[in-house]
Amino acid sequence: MKQDWSKLEIYRKTDGNMGSDEGDRFGAFYLQLGTVQIIAIASSGSDEVAWEHVSLRARDYKGERTPTWAEMQRVKELFWDDEECVVQYHPPRSDYVNNHPHVLHLWKPVGIEMPRPPSIAVGIK
Repeated sequence: MKQDWSKLEIYRKTDGNMGSDEGDRFGAFYLQLGTVQIIAIASSGSDEVAWEHVSLRARDYKGERTPTWAEMQRVKELFWDDEECVVQYHPPRSDYVNNHPHVLHLWKPVGIEMPRPPSIAVGIK
Protein backbone atom coordinates (compact mmCIF):
# COMPACT_ATOMS: atom_id res chain seq x y z
CA MET A 1 0.00 0.00 0.00
CA LYS A 2 1.27 3.48 -0.75
CA GLN A 3 3.12 5.13 2.12
CA ASP A 4 2.01 8.61 1.09
CA TRP A 5 -1.74 9.17 1.30
CA SER A 6 -1.47 12.98 1.00
CA LYS A 7 -3.27 12.97 -2.38
CA LEU A 8 -6.20 11.21 -0.70
CA GLU A 9 -6.60 13.75 2.09
CA ILE A 10 -9.06 15.91 0.13
CA TYR A 11 -11.40 12.89 0.04
CA ARG A 12 -11.03 11.86 3.71
CA LYS A 13 -14.08 11.86 5.99
CA THR A 14 -12.91 13.59 9.17
CA ASP A 15 -16.11 13.85 11.22
CA GLY A 16 -18.80 11.60 12.62
CA ASN A 17 -19.02 7.87 12.17
CA MET A 18 -15.97 6.51 10.30
CA GLY A 19 -14.15 9.85 10.59
CA SER A 20 -10.36 9.79 10.84
CA ASP A 21 -7.55 12.31 11.17
CA GLU A 22 -5.26 13.60 8.45
CA GLY A 23 -2.29 11.27 8.10
CA ASP A 24 -4.07 8.21 9.51
CA ARG A 25 -3.43 5.08 7.45
CA PHE A 26 -7.10 4.12 7.66
CA GLY A 27 -10.45 5.80 7.25
CA ALA A 28 -13.39 6.54 4.99
CA PHE A 29 -12.88 8.40 1.73
CA TYR A 30 -15.45 9.95 -0.62
CA LEU A 31 -13.74 9.83 -4.02
CA GLN A 32 -15.15 11.68 -7.02
CA LEU A 33 -14.45 9.86 -10.31
CA GLY A 34 -16.15 11.93 -12.97
CA THR A 35 -19.89 11.78 -12.24
CA VAL A 36 -19.48 8.79 -9.90
CA GLN A 37 -18.86 8.98 -6.19
CA ILE A 38 -16.91 6.07 -4.69
CA ILE A 39 -17.26 5.53 -0.97
CA ALA A 40 -14.13 3.70 0.18
CA ILE A 41 -13.08 2.44 3.61
CA ALA A 42 -9.36 1.73 3.79
CA SER A 43 -6.87 0.25 6.22
CA SER A 44 -3.14 -0.37 5.86
CA GLY A 45 -3.40 -3.27 8.31
CA SER A 46 -2.61 -3.76 11.99
CA ASP A 47 -0.95 -6.23 14.33
CA GLU A 48 -4.32 -7.96 14.80
CA VAL A 49 -5.27 -7.97 11.09
CA ALA A 50 -2.16 -8.05 8.90
CA TRP A 51 -4.04 -7.24 5.70
CA GLU A 52 -4.24 -4.06 3.67
CA HIS A 53 -7.86 -3.57 2.69
CA VAL A 54 -10.13 -1.20 0.79
CA SER A 55 -13.86 -1.76 0.56
CA LEU A 56 -15.78 0.33 -1.92
CA ARG A 57 -19.20 1.03 -3.33
CA ALA A 58 -20.38 3.37 -6.04
CA ARG A 59 -23.07 6.02 -6.27
CA ASP A 60 -24.19 7.74 -9.45
CA TYR A 61 -27.26 9.59 -10.71
CA LYS A 62 -29.28 6.34 -10.45
CA GLY A 63 -28.26 5.74 -6.81
CA GLU A 64 -26.15 3.09 -5.09
CA ARG A 65 -24.55 0.39 -7.24
CA THR A 66 -21.71 -2.10 -7.35
CA PRO A 67 -18.41 -0.64 -8.66
CA THR A 68 -17.28 -1.46 -12.19
CA TRP A 69 -13.94 -3.07 -13.05
CA ALA A 70 -12.59 0.34 -14.15
CA GLU A 71 -13.64 1.91 -10.84
CA MET A 72 -12.03 -0.92 -8.88
CA GLN A 73 -8.83 -0.43 -10.90
CA ARG A 74 -8.82 3.33 -10.27
CA VAL A 75 -9.18 2.78 -6.51
CA LYS A 76 -6.38 0.21 -6.66
CA GLU A 77 -4.17 2.85 -8.32
CA LEU A 78 -5.01 5.43 -5.64
CA PHE A 79 -4.16 3.20 -2.66
CA TRP A 80 -1.45 0.87 -4.04
CA ASP A 81 1.60 1.25 -6.26
CA ASP A 82 1.40 0.09 -9.88
CA GLU A 83 3.52 -3.03 -9.28
CA GLU A 84 1.63 -4.24 -6.21
CA CYS A 85 -0.77 -7.14 -6.62
CA VAL A 86 -4.10 -7.01 -4.78
CA VAL A 87 -7.01 -9.42 -5.01
CA GLN A 88 -10.76 -9.59 -4.79
CA TYR A 89 -11.62 -12.86 -3.03
CA HIS A 90 -14.57 -15.12 -3.67
CA PRO A 91 -14.63 -17.02 -0.35
CA PRO A 92 -16.49 -20.20 0.55
CA ARG A 93 -20.18 -19.50 1.09
CA SER A 94 -19.77 -20.35 4.78
CA ASP A 95 -17.42 -17.33 5.12
CA TYR A 96 -19.74 -14.82 3.40
CA VAL A 97 -20.27 -11.49 5.12
CA ASN A 98 -22.58 -9.03 3.42
CA ASN A 99 -23.02 -5.78 5.31
CA HIS A 100 -23.96 -3.87 2.15
CA PRO A 101 -25.30 -5.27 -1.15
CA HIS A 102 -23.01 -3.17 -3.40
CA VAL A 103 -19.65 -3.35 -1.60
CA LEU A 104 -16.60 -5.04 -3.15
CA HIS A 105 -13.22 -5.50 -1.45
CA LEU A 106 -9.55 -5.31 -2.43
CA TRP A 107 -7.03 -7.19 -0.25
CA LYS A 108 -3.28 -7.60 0.13
CA PRO A 109 -1.47 -9.42 2.95
CA VAL A 110 1.11 -7.31 4.80
CA GLY A 111 4.70 -8.43 4.32
CA ILE A 112 3.90 -11.40 2.08
CA GLU A 113 4.39 -11.59 -1.67
CA MET A 114 1.00 -12.29 -3.25
CA PRO A 115 1.13 -15.56 -5.23
CA ARG A 116 -0.28 -15.31 -8.71
CA PRO A 117 -0.45 -17.49 -11.80
CA PRO A 118 2.12 -17.06 -14.58
CA SER A 119 0.98 -14.58 -17.22
CA ILE A 120 0.96 -17.32 -19.88
CA ALA A 121 -1.91 -18.98 -17.96
CA VAL A 122 -3.93 -15.76 -18.28
CA GLY A 123 -3.31 -14.97 -21.94
CA ILE A 124 -0.80 -13.80 -24.49
CA LYS A 125 1.11 -10.60 -23.68
